[in-house]
This record gives sequence, C-alpha cells and structure tokens, in this order.
Amino acid sequence: RASKIDVTRLRCIYSSKSFSRHQVLNCLPYLLSSTAKLVQPINKRIVSNLTTRHQSMTTSTESVEYLCVHVFVTCKAGTEEAFLEASLANARESSKEEGIARFDVVQQIDDPTKFVLVEVYKNGDAPAAHKETAHYLKWRETVADMMAEPRSALKFKNHFPAVSGGWDYPEGAKLE
Repeated sequence: RASKIDVTRLRCIYSSKSFSRHQVLNCLPYLLSSTAKLVQPINKRIVSNLTTRHQSMTTSTESVEYLCVHVFVTCKAGTEEAFLEASLANARESSKEEGIARFDVVQQIDDPTKFVLVEVYKNGDAPAAHKETAHYLKWRETVADMMAEPRSALKFKNHFPAVSGGWDYPEGAKLE
C-alpha cells in the first residue's frame, strides 16, 4: 500500500526540475507499482505521463557510433554573458537538428571566460549540415569578435552510452 510520502515523492519527481533523469528512472518502477492504485483516482494523467516518459527514455537500445566533438572557446573578459546568450540560442536550435543527438554548453567554474560546446553528431555528414544552418551562421558571426583566441576542437568516438537512448533527447523533451 502506498504511503503519503510515496505520493509526495511521486508528485515531486513529476514536477521538479531538480531531479536528474537517472534519479527519476531509478525510483520510477517502485513509485509506479506502489502508488499507481492510489494516484490513479487522483490524477490518471500523472501516471500516464510518467509511464510514457519512462518508456521513451529506456526503449532506445539501438547500438550507435556517434561523433562527439568538444569545442573549446575562450572569450574576451566582459563578453561572457553575451557569448553564453548567443551560444544558448544556437544550442536550442541545434538540438532540434535531425543529425544531432546532443548539444551541450558548459562553462568553466574557476574561469568564466572558458566554455566547452559538447556536440554529439549521429553521423559523419551532420557536422557539415550543422555548419550550413542559419542559427550556426548567426552564432559564428555574433561571437566572432568575442573570441580571445581561435576556438579549437577535439573529436571523439563514443563508447558509453553505447545506445542512442543514452544520448538522444527524448521526443518533446523540455531542455530548460
């Protein structure tokens, strides 16, 4: 029988942005089995949405070899916020591209002028296609004068996760 705490945890997981996908996945089967009977009369939509999310995050078991590119950027001091804003706009649009599995923007903690763009491409043609998009061309033009030095990149092959479900954004995922 589900306790009041279980229902509270279920609602918290469903609505909170502070839980990682893995935390949700780890406790989802327990919560669904222990609270489904109690929650369904209250709100069947919550259980349905959680089940759908769980399935979409775990059903993609296709083995993949993705091209992972780490782009290292040092921007001029004082341009960090403008660079971040332009990079986030580019990342939002890039994450929608067919050939991109992930597009992450990270900033160094102890030196806020340093960024890494983590670009994960589904095939070898995707980087060239990405560089022809309007949002990439706008980003490149916008940040050109912000660069303290030319950006550099390293290319990697993924080994883990080895399946697309570990990389790809779930359909309709909210990323912010």
